[in-house]
Amino acid sequence: MDLLTNIGFLVSTLGYMVLLLLLFTVRKAGLAKYLLIFATLITCSWSSLSLWVNPFDTDIMLLADSIKQWAWALFLAACLKQDFSSLTQVMKRVETWAILAMPSVAIVLPYLLPLAQTWSFLLQTVIALEMLLLLELIFRQAGEDTWAYKPLIIYLGVTNLYEFVSYANATMIAQYEPLYFVAKGYLYAAFLPFLVLAIRRIRHWGVEIFVSRDVVLHSSLMLVAGAYLFLMATVGYVVKLIGGQWTSSIQLGLILSSLIILVTLFVSDAVRNRFKVFITKHFFANQFDYRVEWLKLTRALKSDVTERPLIYQQALNAFLHAMDYKHGALLKLRNARTESVAQIGEPVFGPDDASLVVEICAFCQRKNWIVDAEELRTRPYVYEGLKINPQQLTGIRFQLALPIYQDEQLWGLVLLRSGEGKGRGLNWELRDYLNAVTAQISNYVFHHEASLELAENAQFSAFNRMSAFVLHDLKNVLAQIDLILANAQQHKHNPEFIEDTFETLQHTKSRMEKMLRQLTEKKEAEDQQVSLCSLSAIIEEVVNQKCATLLPKPEILLNQEQKVEVDKEKFANVVYHLVSNAQQATADLGWVRIHIDLQSDYLLVKIADSGTGMSQEFIANRLFKPFDTTKGNAGMGIGAYDAKSYMEQIGGHLEVESVEGKGSVFTLYIPLEKR
Repeated sequence: MDLLTNIGFLVSTLGYMVLLLLLFTVRKAGLAKYLLIFATLITCSWSSLSLWVNPFDTDIMLLADSIKQWAWALFLAACLKQDFSSLTQVMKRVETWAILAMPSVAIVLPYLLPLAQTWSFLLQTVIALEMLLLLELIFRQAGEDTWAYKPLIIYLGVTNLYEFVSYANATMIAQYEPLYFVAKGYLYAAFLPFLVLAIRRIRHWGVEIFVSRDVVLHSSLMLVAGAYLFLMATVGYVVKLIGGQWTSSIQLGLILSSLIILVTLFVSDAVRNRFKVFITKHFFANQFDYRVEWLKLTRALKSDVTERPLIYQQALNAFLHAMDYKHGALLKLRNARTESVAQIGEPVFGPDDASLVVEICAFCQRKNWIVDAEELRTRPYVYEGLKINPQQLTGIRFQLALPIYQDEQLWGLVLLRSGEGKGRGLNWELRDYLNAVTAQISNYVFHHEASLELAENAQFSAFNRMSAFVLHDLKNVLAQIDLILANAQQHKHNPEFIEDTFETLQHTKSRMEKMLRQLTEKKEAEDQQVSLCSLSAIIEEVVNQKCATLLPKPEILLNQEQKVEVDKEKFANVVYHLVSNAQQATADLGWVRIHIDLQSDYLLVKIADSGTGMSQEFIANRLFKPFDTTKGNAGMGIGAYDAKSYMEQIGGHLEVESVEGKGSVFTLYIPLEKR
């Protein structure tokens, strides 16, 4: 038993010595680092001392345990308030002295008073219970850092629970059970990785350490052994407590169970690999410096490109930079066939690989996996369902095939090959890294593709919008021609009428030429001819020339005005549309009035009628909605929209007041010239 005890404490001593070395390599200074070094040094000394202490020499064992508990109690006192500013501040708190009181009594009291060992055992039991209560308080106040504090709680919780059980048993039977002492070293060594994990997770401690894979893996195996010994010690305590004895069958069962566990760990590849992956994800440093890699990827995707070939080329270049590879191709899936849209370096995809790539695409659509060509050669059973001719694998030129998905549908493949050698091995971390890189780059590609499609659609939309306004202007031209034809029979022998007709036709010809230029040059509108105008004159001309044939005839009421800068033709169209709409909405015996007045910084033009009016719902949702009309095929539905847009364009605005059955008022606010 002495040999087994010494092995446990030797492993524990070596483990804490390694942790001490790691803590000494931390460059950043701070109270958390120094308290951790102090507690670890005390624990290491306690463990090494236990190599030479006879378990029956309880006085030395009790003193060593008390000093160890005092060191960790001081560390927990700082954790309780998360105060690592200075040791002085920690020691000034009343809570700190209350926490250290019991371990201090356990250290000093045996030298002041003769104390029975039973009372010393009870004192250690109370100290362990106090530590457990402190851990509960720290865990409760962790808040969002609960995940980070869990390893610390597990490490100190298990070790102090063990101290509580072992000393509670010693209190009851008046002696310390040697079996507990045997398992103690293994237990402290086994749960040491949790302390390391806590140091790595709790960022505000400022203690950044790195642990190699081999150390953590072997420590994890020690954790299994320590947990097993802890379980055996607990079972032994229960058996002894109830007065039973170990039978040969129980001993044989425990030995066989331990052998099965060890054989499973060291023989089963699947179990060992899963264990390694779990340990690696939770303890190992990452293979990549993700901050650097992400900045590098962001820079690779930063330049602005506006053409699809350049977008695909840049995306492929980002993939190669992310892997430090030299050769690659980006394939896009179009109608069940792949098309190479970008290539860098030597060819990695040729006509002979077409069927192979089609099979990989079908596999990726089902599985959403990254395909490693080397793994496919050596372990084809991993890619179950991927039907590949073995002869094709011998001549395959790419090493990795990364699928790109859009809305859960396969968009394409990225084929990569390193410049020399076999490239990176495809482990779990590289898969996660490539999945993140693929997601980022695919978002870049899809964003630019959507932007290009949006730009193309915007061009079509602008052309359609321009065509709609041209058609709207054609209606106005047609209205002028209809007015000429309506008056021709009556006034065709009047020289003044003939002169006005030619003038109107000349104006109509100019308008039509302008519309033809818009259509042929695909311009929505030419530069506006802004000039200082009298709006009453423009309105009077519109009423007399365009609105005279409809009833009721508009009435112009001029209060006061001031010349303003507008596009005469555009403003005339706005007025004509609003006045004609008012005439159409009003009965022949009703009225349409146009008020012109000054108000503050605006010239107001109010077009009021006594017509049918509009509902508030119609004004809010349909009045200014383009291409929404109540006139059927007779209207385009853009007049009110055009009027509102023009008012906002010149810095004014358009307001509408209407009551169903009583009429409407459209008020144009035209900004005055700043003097």
